Amino acid sequence: MKDTESGALHNLKNNETKTYEELGLKAGVEIHQQLLTDRKLFCRCPAGIYTEDHDGEVLRHMRPTLSELGEYDGTALMEFKTKKQVLYLLHRDSVCTYEMDDTPPFLVNQQALDIAIEIALLLGCTIIDEMHVARKQYLDGSIPTGFQRTAIVGVGGSLPYNGRTIGIRQVNLEEDACREVNDCGHTITFRTDRLGMPLGEVITEAEMHTPEDVAGVIEQLGRLMRVTGKIRRGIGSVRQDVNVSITGGTRVEIKGVPQIPWVAPLVHNEAWRQKALLELREELRRRGISSGTLRYEIHKLSEVFRQSRYPPLRKAVENGETIRGIKICGIRGLLNFPVQPGITFADEIAGRVRVIACLDTPPILINTDDFPKYDGQERELTAIRETFHLGIPDAVLICHGSDRDTNTAVDEIRLRIADAIEGVPNETRQAFSNGTTDFERILPGPDRMYPDTDHPPVKITEYRVRRILRRVPEKPWVRGDSYLRMGVSEHIVKEVAESPRATFFDRAVRDLDLGSKLIAELLVGKMKALRRSGIPVEAITDEKLFDFFSEMARGGVYREGSESILTTMAWNPDLSVKEILEKLDMTPWSEEAFRDLVADVLSRHPDEGGKNPCSHDKFVRIVMGEVMREVRGRFSGRGAADLVREIMEEE
Repeated sequence: MKDTESGALHNLKNNETKTYEELGLKAGVEIHQQLLTDRKLFCRCPAGIYTEDHDGEVLRHMRPTLSELGEYDGTALMEFKTKKQVLYLLHRDSVCTYEMDDTPPFLVNQQALDIAIEIALLLGCTIIDEMHVARKQYLDGSIPTGFQRTAIVGVGGSLPYNGRTIGIRQVNLEEDACREVNDCGHTITFRTDRLGMPLGEVITEAEMHTPEDVAGVIEQLGRLMRVTGKIRRGIGSVRQDVNVSITGGTRVEIKGVPQIPWVAPLVHNEAWRQKALLELREELRRRGISSGTLRYEIHKLSEVFRQSRYPPLRKAVENGETIRGIKICGIRGLLNFPVQPGITFADEIAGRVRVIACLDTPPILINTDDFPKYDGQERELTAIRETFHLGIPDAVLICHGSDRDTNTAVDEIRLRIADAIEGVPNETRQAFSNGTTDFERILPGPDRMYPDTDHPPVKITEYRVRRILRRVPEKPWVRGDSYLRMGVSEHIVKEVAESPRATFFDRAVRDLDLGSKLIAELLVGKMKALRRSGIPVEAITDEKLFDFFSEMARGGVYREGSESILTTMAWNPDLSVKEILEKLDMTPWSEEAFRDLVADVLSRHPDEGGKNPCSHDKFVRIVMGEVMREVRGRFSGRGAADLVREIMEEE
């Protein structure tokens, strides 16, 4: 096996479907979407209030608890090994004693439950008769209680995609976690403003077989949920977990992918990472290394590097840190084996050490396969060989930090090598924008879930399901096809179909004689531009917006004045459309008043008409510009252009 063989695998194009079939690539997704509710899920704190300051701090330590079967979850034990101090930053407007685990939960937010049921119905799920809240252990500190409350709402749905059907395993309703602010050494800091906000979770079956399919399904699910108009938008409101496996590998979860463009490269690289780890396993077996024959040796190396000229280790000695090494017999040359683009097996081990041993001062690991170059290097390498009685096929990995942390680190190195002997470990991995991943934690098992005895079951009646079913919107792709036939411009039809105001659009087109194209362009294009400019257009109610379009249909408002009117409506939600028109002095002009204005403008340019066509067109534009500055949205732009030309021809 050559290192270059595995490295070449990463250069394959993402669209080589046959290659993914040969790998046996399977992927499923879990989408977590914040629901648009007034309150949090299990308390009465307001939802959606984000802050960058705080009124208080709470420091806690997490400890694992036994499951209902008297067993510990592996992930919880791993998190406990990190010995993290968890610091919570609290703001009085967005957190209460429930979030800090000082009081039991309130009854579940019924508004959030209705939205979750609506999403489940959109996906064709069977709604459960009775909702039971469960606890899912989280010892990374992101939830102060040490567990997340979650409940299944619907099961067994489907999503049409690219001519086939993707199975939906279940739709859950759960509470969001804290926002991480900083993670350094043994202290991790969180803000609690997001904590407890309602999340809708959609879990698909592992039925995607190319990276593009995974990205496409995530986009399709996002479109479907947005059409309800009841989900939050913006950065941080949606997060995707992607589960990837190949033949011979195992399920690996890529956690918290924030953007769809990241998805395909991440899935691609994870598939080839698992392929590389399987190749590494075969090489270890070829060398006769198994779980029963793995040999290692651990020594402190602080004295070896006492006079080192290598700056990181010299600084470690000066700071009184422990330098510790572990010899693994028979793995020489494998630490530089590439597993991801630009990432070796040694880097993969370092990622695990960084998380579990909390050693985050680079270099986290030094190894004899790729020892750094510096003055005195040979002397120190010789001392290492003598200390470990290093054989030709062996390798040493070295770390530095506190005595306790380096002891944890060498144990994790041993465990990661043992995992490599088995193949691909079950892991949750952190996603990066370049398509690579790093270790985050061991993949949780079934022991992390157990019933919540603090919250009673919630009956979901047939009447409730039928009531919600009546308001379930059309699928966005069905709406889009209908809107295209109605004359909506192709470049905005997707946005109109997925807009929270899509139902309003249907009503306006049905009841007003304005034309679907104009309504769509104002409702989506103009409102989107105003939102980007910081105008709070969400404050404009559907009824106020309908009044605006009704006034436009009657000829009381012209398109040219829509920006000023909508802006004023957003900042003054209590004013009626007529009051806004009076405030802006935008009462429509009569044709007679407009003709008088054109005559006045022409009188200011008695000698600029010109005789040739080019000069005439330029003069028309000059007159039109001055006229429209005076009219300011009080006359139709198209009608104004026709009248100006007509009046000038008469002159």
